[in-house]
Amino acid sequence: MKTLRIKNMVCPRCIMVVEKTLEDMGFEINDVELGLVEFHEPITLEDKAAIEKKMIPLGFEILEDKKSMLVERIKNAIIELVSKDVNDLKITLSEYLSSKLQMEYKALSKLFSTQESQTIEQYYILQKIEKVKELLVYDELNLSEIAYKMNYSSVAHLSNQFKKVTGLSPSHFKEIKANKDEIINQL
Repeated sequence: MKTLRIKNMVCPRCIMVVEKTLEDMGFEINDVELGLVEFHEPITLEDKAAIEKKMIPLGFEILEDKKSMLVERIKNAIIELVSKDVNDLKITLSEYLSSKLQMEYKALSKLFSTQESQTIEQYYILQKIEKVKELLVYDELNLSEIAYKMNYSSVAHLSNQFKKVTGLSPSHFKEIKANKDEIINQL
């Protein structure tokens, strides 16, 4: 086998960690993407076991069954979409995923809900809110700019969804973060 599907790769830092670990183990790699490693040469079952042993302590898992692999591909497609500079999704999430994964959305949705105990839309919202938190912490954009960047129809929509997920308003979240930073700086 020349490719491995890896669970829990969610950001560019994960890609770097996986790539460095595999290179340190002596593997030649063609490509590493969210959830996927492509090796230059086929790897053996022993190689796969050694890789898995190294990956588990880092929080990653090698995926074996096709359903888990597909769910991970759905997650990676959503994470990729959310992490774009401007989330300029002009089609629906269902159309985006169907096109990206070349499958009917109904089948993707049913599988995801069964495997993850949440809907694709719920997962998408959680990923968007995580990105909003990150943008609030960076403090480079105001709430209107964040709402635009994350493809919310309005600041009110973003604020309502943020509060529903986190229990805090965006401004209260930012205030708590600022207070924590101030306390740390005083130490």
